[in-house]
Amino acid sequence: MTGLSRIARLALLLVVCAVRLADAQVLPSEPIALANGRVIVSGDLSAAYGSADPGFFNFTDYEHSTLRLFRVDLTAAVKAGPHFTLLGEIRTENLGKVRPYALYLRIRPWTTRDFDIQVGRVPPTFGAFARRTYANDNPLIGYPLAYQYLTTLRPDALPASADELLRKRSIGWLVRYSLGDPALDHGVPLVSAFRWDTGVQAHTTVGILSATAAVTTGTVSNPLFSDDNHGRQLAGRVELRPVAGMVLGTSLARGPFISQAAARAALGDAQDAEFMQTAWGGDAEYSRDHYLLRLETIVSRWQVPIAAAPPSQIALQTPLGAFSTSLEGRYKLRPDLYVAARYDHLGFSDETGAAGTLPWDAPVTRVEIAAGYSIQRNLLLKIAVQHNDRDGGVLQQVAHMFAAQLVFWF
Repeated sequence: MTGLSRIARLALLLVVCAVRLADAQVLPSEPIALANGRVIVSGDLSAAYGSADPGFFNFTDYEHSTLRLFRVDLTAAVKAGPHFTLLGEIRTENLGKVRPYALYLRIRPWTTRDFDIQVGRVPPTFGAFARRTYANDNPLIGYPLAYQYLTTLRPDALPASADELLRKRSIGWLVRYSLGDPALDHGVPLVSAFRWDTGVQAHTTVGILSATAAVTTGTVSNPLFSDDNHGRQLAGRVELRPVAGMVLGTSLARGPFISQAAARAALGDAQDAEFMQTAWGGDAEYSRDHYLLRLETIVSRWQVPIAAAPPSQIALQTPLGAFSTSLEGRYKLRPDLYVAARYDHLGFSDETGAAGTLPWDAPVTRVEIAAGYSIQRNLLLKIAVQHNDRDGGVLQQVAHMFAAQLVFWF
């Protein structure tokens, strides 16, 4: 039996068992408190199974499709007095290895002020969707393109020319370049929703204004545990809540993206420059009665080393830019039933090669429509249909897919 067959059968079994358990009202519905409330354990389980993805539109950092994903998260918070809390999370996907997703110490210097400091593998600072990546927070099954779609850009391998880059359009799920690491590997999204970065983060709220700032090891598209370029990313986010139900946010991040090994492969041992990723995001959310509307735009620029191009080929022109727009809405038909939709577009700046001028990766547009039914308060069943359209590249350009997902949390 293949891995996907096991996942499909497990997902079906979970649906049947969950419905029966919900009818019997035996599923836990609240986090588990231990040691007189000093230890809180919570969990999140999601099982999705849907159509095959012939164009690799939904593949993630860990090379799994979000439409065929079985994920288990277990989170624990250990309180050591009023000023310190240790938080951690482990995660496994598709019955694979267990990975540490988060591990950080939260420090509250003043118990009477809304101010804290996180140290370790910390929550995301950049973007709106990055704060709601758990399946129960996402009204659809797929992810916004900016947070999930794998571009052809890699931090550890580089094209020797614009022509080589343009030949790779659309194959970010598994791409190889002539400079740097020679192995096949996936590219990066604009912002990773599947890995957290390592560093220090501070957060505060004063009235209608919230602010977060962080210094981390990697960048928003390539979070790291171990540094590969001796640089640090600076990131910040500001949120404003002017009226009930409305959130306006903006984010900014800048840090070294290209690894030292890849930069040396392109420029030689004499290079000492930092090749940066700079990202800006703007977002808005408004909810009232049965409605929820969200809009998010992200713009990212990567400065990459420019190597001497081979004969008859054209050198890279940098920076490489990408931009995304996501519009999402949800409407509750009943307290236990909703419908939702998301429109997404991901575009890229132009690059000129011997064959002409094209976006450096193939632009993608996605429309997804979903419905969700709450079997009980913390047990949700979703079904979704998704249309993807890619403008160019070597992989399949149009894909229509269907998926179902069961989500349980406590």
